[in-house]
Amino acid sequence: MPWWIWLLLALFMLAMIVAGIVYAAVHGIRGLKTAGEIGSRIGDRLAAMQDAQPQSRAPQAPVFTEPLQTAADRYAQAQSEIITRQQATRERHARTWARWNRS
Repeated sequence: MPWWIWLLLALFMLAMIVAGIVYAAVHGIRGLKTAGEIGSRIGDRLAAMQDAQPQSRAPQAPVFTEPLQTAADRYAQAQSEIITRQQATRERHARTWARWNRS
């Protein structure tokens, strides 16, 4: 083989090595940025969980010793909280799907 073919092959190999290093560096930096953002979001949420003071509740009497209306009111309040949480979850999912559909 003539010397200029070897030169072209060597230059092509060097160009591919440089392109691979640049590609890896760009994606590595982008990945570190994303990991940093995720880490800060996790840290914020963990800090919020640490700051939350548990509310001290007075011990409640057992439900079977109270009037039936009190137990029914507690049940209705708990069900409304469950429905509120489920609706919030549905809205978050809808916003996420809408954001994905725009992309």
